[in-house]
Amino acid sequence: MQPSKDKNTEKAAPFYRLSVPKKKTSSEIINEARNVLRTLRTRRPFTPAEDQRKLFGSGSSRAPRNRPPSVFSLHASSFDLAESRPVSGVRLSPLDHKPVLVTFAKDEDFSVSFPKPPADAAEVRKLSSARARFFRRTSQGNFLSAKMVPPDQNEEKLNSEEPAMMNNLCRSNNNCLAEQRSYTPFNDESRQLICNEHFSGSEREDSLKGTTEKSLFQLRGESDQMKKPGTSSSRPRGTDWKRRVTGSEDETRINESEDEEVFWHIKVLPILHELEKEDNIENLCLACTELYQALNEGNMLGKRFKRRSALLKILYKLVDIDSDPLCLKLAKIILAMKVDGKNLLSVCKLAFKICRNEKNDNMIQNDRLLDCLLEVLRTEDLQKNSEALLYCMGAIKCMSGNAVLLNEMVNKGAVEMFLQLMKQINNIKENDTYFSNLGHLLVQVTATLRNVANLPPARCQLVCSGAVSELCVALEQRMNDRDVCTYIVRIFSKLSSCNDFCAALADCSRCYILFLALLNKHQKQQDLVIRIIFILGNLTEKNNQAREQFFKERGSVNTLISLFQTYHELDLNAQKWYHERGREEKNHPKHPSEAEDVLIKLIRVLANLSIHPSVGAALAAAHRIVELLITVLEYKSVDDCEELVINAATTINNLSYYKMKTSAVQDKKLHIAEMLLKLLMSNNMDGVVEAVRVFGNLSQYHEICDFIMQKKIYKFMIALLDAKNQDVCFSACGVLLNLTVDKNKRALLMEEGGIGKLVDCLQDFGPADWQLACLICKTLWNYSENITSAASCFGEDTDTLLVLLTSLLDEELVLDHSLDADLRDYHKLYWEREFKPVAEKLLDRIQRHHSCLPAVTITPF
Repeated sequence: MQPSKDKNTEKAAPFYRLSVPKKKTSSEIINEARNVLRTLRTRRPFTPAEDQRKLFGSGSSRAPRNRPPSVFSLHASSFDLAESRPVSGVRLSPLDHKPVLVTFAKDEDFSVSFPKPPADAAEVRKLSSARARFFRRTSQGNFLSAKMVPPDQNEEKLNSEEPAMMNNLCRSNNNCLAEQRSYTPFNDESRQLICNEHFSGSEREDSLKGTTEKSLFQLRGESDQMKKPGTSSSRPRGTDWKRRVTGSEDETRINESEDEEVFWHIKVLPILHELEKEDNIENLCLACTELYQALNEGNMLGKRFKRRSALLKILYKLVDIDSDPLCLKLAKIILAMKVDGKNLLSVCKLAFKICRNEKNDNMIQNDRLLDCLLEVLRTEDLQKNSEALLYCMGAIKCMSGNAVLLNEMVNKGAVEMFLQLMKQINNIKENDTYFSNLGHLLVQVTATLRNVANLPPARCQLVCSGAVSELCVALEQRMNDRDVCTYIVRIFSKLSSCNDFCAALADCSRCYILFLALLNKHQKQQDLVIRIIFILGNLTEKNNQAREQFFKERGSVNTLISLFQTYHELDLNAQKWYHERGREEKNHPKHPSEAEDVLIKLIRVLANLSIHPSVGAALAAAHRIVELLITVLEYKSVDDCEELVINAATTINNLSYYKMKTSAVQDKKLHIAEMLLKLLMSNNMDGVVEAVRVFGNLSQYHEICDFIMQKKIYKFMIALLDAKNQDVCFSACGVLLNLTVDKNKRALLMEEGGIGKLVDCLQDFGPADWQLACLICKTLWNYSENITSAASCFGEDTDTLLVLLTSLLDEELVLDHSLDADLRDYHKLYWEREFKPVAEKLLDRIQRHHSCLPAVTITPF
């Protein structure tokens, strides 16, 4: 005799998802997130590296005639000596001589003039072609002589810039040089370099003789002192030479000038002499290295050095020797001399020309050219030297293509400099005359920041430095400059994968307006569109506020629909082209096409937006969106483009969660089911699982349940229980749960061996997945609603099910105490709130309808 039924128990409602919303526990929310609403991830758009280093890439929107050139010629004539004089207004050392000399210099517009012996023809024949050309340019006179300065420039007039003590230095300098350093003895021509005569007349020579000899004697004496024990060096250093301070400021300046004069003749002039005679590139480079070190040692770098123009003229002439190693050395020295105007532009062009060749990267790193260029960025006026800064920044952009130089750049604080430069550019308004030209510079800055964004330390600096705000300002001001917009969007694309930066960008409310404006303006610019869509996908993946903010922007949904239609048509045309080619080109490329890639990322945005309750409901009611998603399933197979088809199915699944009278998914549910059947029968397991998930939601409608039965889809669902995959079993069990709500469809479980497979799933995955275990118990509960005998209901699996449920309801056995506290609490939450209530009811029902209970042996899992 069978026990009577407990009406209170037997008449309990079946365990299927209710259409009427109710207050949910935290575990239910997590459960629904797994079952129904899911965000999507995708790959970041690929950006191929430029095959050549240029100011503007091959895809630039700028016409060649409207942009500064990346290729140009540089010669000595590209520099202007008039702009290389010492800074005006500098108070130099006064002359310790009669006032009449100053008057004489003012009245007589004298320039320095030296004899010009002809060049030795035998020496000319020994030179290489490049060196010979250089030699011919200077053979009309000694290129180290003062004749290098045109007479009309009045470069070496006697005034306060030239101390008088040098008149007799030529007479005694040979002894001093021999004592200080071993150099090649000077010939008559080299004596002109040292003499540097300004005056004629024996009376002026005699008047300065005592001063010069005294200075040289003092230097010789100090050199002897440095050789004594306890001193650190036997060589005099410009920065350590002892200066005579008598209490008078004027006398101190005189003594400082004397020291500089002596240092120039002892340390610098011999190197310049080598530069004049040397014809070997390697030796010239070594001489330039020595020259830089000497100038640095003597505090002669910068604008305040008196012989700056003469020195620069020598360096400018060496530019005619077309050698990157030599030009690199020259550029470093010229930049250190703080040139401006035309000369700054020319030397920045020279630096850019060197950096364009990636073979020079190691050489650039060793010579620390980056330091010089960063100093230019830090100190030079933006409006005055905008073109020079363009080439300076272009050179730095080229360097950023090298990983070592890129790291060095970031470590030297370049990120902050770039942002400061961008801020200055952003302060220039559109009606300003400089606005257009500064756009070229902004391209270099943003292109460099795009490379910098690859490094994690740089990303942190960009977040902390407020880069989001400045980039958005630049984006807003340069909306018509496609190059600038593309680079800024690429920066955002890279950085939006970083959680901190993504959060900062999401908080910048105007970014959504800017992105929508760009999408509408450049709708067919695929490289720009795909990155904006990728950014929006990242913003809406985890941030519910971002979903709402973007959706509320005027025209946001219409913009997405318009893009969807545009790229759907492009994809259809491309697919038609492949089909028309026939068998020769029947194989569709495995990687997504450009149009497919946009659609993949666009659908991802829709899927992420649908997580927000009100936004998701609105999208579910948008018939055009649902129609486009269905169209993807109609014309595209999972073999053509897996990610696109699966993303479309996931988005439909998310939208199908919202059950409203206005739901477009509900209106087209049967058509959707027909399209999903194609995906369900594919060989792509990810596609199969996604189709099953959609059927899990749609099977709550009677029409879909009938469709599943008619098309024998339920057999496929039961077969999937053998997949030994938790997610596959979970989705299939969800469909079976909804089917068992209908009393007329419950027998299918026994017919296809479904009971045994459900029990196997419970045994395999129960302790590890309480959500799945709960779902299985709900399905068995619905199935056994009209139970009369446990044996007839569950068959040979009855005893196994009894033992299994008893074991799984034993907390001490199933909750692993070896797990850490957080994970154990997580399992306990689902076990107590999800699994235990329904499992206890199911166990009670089976026991009451089971006349003979076997001995139960409980074994731990």
